[in-house]
Amino acid sequence: MNLRPVRTALAGATLVLAACTTTTPRSKTEAAPMFFAVRTTEHRGDDDLLSAGLGLAGLRAMTPPAFADAAHPGAGELRRRALWNNWRGIADLAPGGGYGELYGSTASVPGREYSALATVAGATQPHRVLVQVPDAFDVGKRCVVVTASSGSRGIYGAIAVAGAWGLPKGCAVAYTDKGAGTDYFDLDAGQGVRADGTVGARGDGLAFEPVSNASSGVAFKHAHSRDNPEADWGRHVKQAAQFALQSLDSAFPQAAPFTFDNTRVIAVGISNGGGAVLRAAELDGDWLDAVVAGEPNVYVDGAGSRALYDYTTEAALLMPCALLHLQNLPQPPLTAQVAPLWTQRCVALKAAGLIEGNDTAAQAKSAYDALKAHGWSDEALHAGALSVGFDLWRAVAVTYASAYGRYGVGELPCGNRYSAINPDVSPRAASASERAAWWSDASGIPPGAGVNILEQNPAAPLTTLQCLRALWTGDDADAQRVRKGIAETRAGLPRKGLPVVVIHGSDDGLIPPAFTSAPYVKQAQAAGRDVRYWQVRNAQHFDGFLGLPDYGARYVPLLPYVYSALDRVNAALDGSGTLPGDAVIATTPRAGKPLQASNLAMPR
Repeated sequence: MNLRPVRTALAGATLVLAACTTTTPRSKTEAAPMFFAVRTTEHRGDDDLLSAGLGLAGLRAMTPPAFADAAHPGAGELRRRALWNNWRGIADLAPGGGYGELYGSTASVPGREYSALATVAGATQPHRVLVQVPDAFDVGKRCVVVTASSGSRGIYGAIAVAGAWGLPKGCAVAYTDKGAGTDYFDLDAGQGVRADGTVGARGDGLAFEPVSNASSGVAFKHAHSRDNPEADWGRHVKQAAQFALQSLDSAFPQAAPFTFDNTRVIAVGISNGGGAVLRAAELDGDWLDAVVAGEPNVYVDGAGSRALYDYTTEAALLMPCALLHLQNLPQPPLTAQVAPLWTQRCVALKAAGLIEGNDTAAQAKSAYDALKAHGWSDEALHAGALSVGFDLWRAVAVTYASAYGRYGVGELPCGNRYSAINPDVSPRAASASERAAWWSDASGIPPGAGVNILEQNPAAPLTTLQCLRALWTGDDADAQRVRKGIAETRAGLPRKGLPVVVIHGSDDGLIPPAFTSAPYVKQAQAAGRDVRYWQVRNAQHFDGFLGLPDYGARYVPLLPYVYSALDRVNAALDGSGTLPGDAVIATTPRAGKPLQASNLAMPR
C-alpha cells in the first residue's frame, strides 16, 4: 500500500492518504546523487540520538561535556559536545522557559546515524548530510523530516528543531549543513576536520580542504569554499532527503526500497535553515509533502524584500548609533562597555557624512531616521540590540561578502581574514586543543571558538564597514561580483499544491519579517500558492538567548509555533486535521514568571 499522501481537488483541497501509487513515480525521475565517506554508528543507552545521553539536565549544564584529552578528543566526545552546543544555541532550555515541560522533547531516542558527504552539481566542496534513524521507526508508516542547519552551524545545527519533533514520533530525520558548518581548516598546521569530526591532515578524508597557498590563519567552508553555498540551499536539502531514503534502505533492507512515492517527507528549518527549506520547495518534482519555515532568511524580487547583505551592512554601520535614540532597550551583554563605543560610532558616522547632527542625541536620531526610512520597525531595532552587542552584523557581513563573491582564502575584498589572536589582537597560530574543539564548539561563523576576524586597520573599524557596505552600493568589480552572488540566492515560488507554513516573530531584529517572510508570503499567495503565515507578536530571533533575564521577560520563544505547525501539517497529511490558516498571534510575555500556555496563545 502506498502511504504517500497526495492532494485532491475535493472538499476545499483537503489532504488524504492515497490508496494507490501516483501516476508519475518520483523515484524514477532523476538519479540519486553520489555519497562518499559514508559512516554508520549506533546510539543507545547513555548515547542516544537526541541528546547523546545528556537529557534536559545535562543540556542545561553551564559547562560543556569535558574531553578526556583536550588535544585529542574522540569522535563520540565531539558528537556529545556538538549536541550540547547546538541545543543551547537554538532552544531556550532555562528553567521557567517551558522547554521539555510545556513544549518540546529531550526524550532518550535510541537508534542509528548514517552520515556522508555529498556534492551538488557545479560545487567544488562537499556538504555534510546525516540521517538519524530511531529504533522505533515504523516501516508501515514511513516518514522523513528533512532539515538544514540554522545560521552557518554544523551538521547538528537543527537538532532542536527537526530532531526534537521528528525522532520521538518515530520519524527518520535528515540533516544538511548546506555547504557551511564547522569544518574549519588550520592553515598554520595544515590540518582540518575528518568526516567523524576529529582532526586530520590534508588528504586524510577531510570534509573541507581550501584551495589556498596561504600559510597562516583559519579557513572555513562558508567563507572560503568559492561555491556561494546559499545559491544551492534547496539542492542541499533535497540531497539530504535522498540520502535518507538510501539510509533507510540500508537500515531496513527487508522493507526496501524507500522512495519519494512511499515515504512522507516534511521539510522544516529556522533562520537560514528556514530559507533553505523554502528554496527546496521551489525545486522541480513532486518529492516534498509539506514545508514549515521559521523566521526564514529568504529574498525575493520586489514587495519590499531586501537582501540579507543589504540590511546587514546597513545595520552594521548605523544601528550602534541609532540605538542611543531608543528608550527601554533590552539589555545586551556588557551594556556599560558598549554604550561609549556607540557614541564614538555616531561621531565617526557624522565625520564620514553618513548622518547629521551636532551632538550625540541629534546624530542618534539621524541614524534612527535613516533605518526607519529603509523599513526597520521599532520592534526590530529593539531586538537588534542583541546583534549589536554580540557584533553579529560585522560577523555576518565579512563571511557573506566572501561567500557571495566566491572568494578564496586571502582574497576578501576588504582585507579581512580569520585567525586565533593574542591579547593585543595580533594573529597567532591556534593551539592543538583549540583546533580539536572547533568542530564541536564553533557556530560556523567567527568570531567564536577562539577564531577572530582580523581587519587591515583595526583602529578604524568604520573603514572596513564602509568597504563592506560599498560591495552592495558601489559599482566596482568587487561590488559587481558580490551582487552577482546575491542575485543567485533569490527565491522562487513553491511548487503548486505544496502546503507551506511560514512562521516569523514580529520583533525579529536579525532577519526582520518586513524584508523576508512578508514579501515572500505576499508574492506566493498572489500567485495562488498554498502558503500560510503565522506572525508571532513579542517573538524575536534567538530562543537561545531567552535565558538572559531581560530577554526572557520581554519575548516568547518561537520554537513552540514551529512544533505546532508541524503537528498541524502532519495531521492534515494523515487526513485527521486541517492546515492552519493565516494568523497574527497575540502573545503575552511572561514577565519573569514561568511560561504558561496562555502566554503563547497558540492558534487552534
